Amino acid sequence: MNGAEVLDVGRDAVFVLLRVSGPLMLIALATGMVVALVQAVTQIQEMTLTFVPKILALFAALLAFLPFMSMSLGAFMERVADTISTLP
Repeated sequence: MNGAEVLDVGRDAVFVLLRVSGPLMLIALATGMVVALVQAVTQIQEMTLTFVPKILALFAALLAFLPFMSMSLGAFMERVADTISTLP
């Protein structure tokens, strides 16, 4: 395996990481922004208030995106296994 193949696998791994974690991070960001907006409007400045909505939103998103995430990771593993099996 030469350097170019290693870089290809590394680049592919970074894109899979972004594809798998991106939706969850965006949902956490949106939930945090909505809770912060509600806190600013109602002037409720409770620090622990942001955790429960974020946890619930991320749990729901994880359940919704789990098939997509497992397919992406499985396809990446198959590509890496194929690359390893074709090594001399």
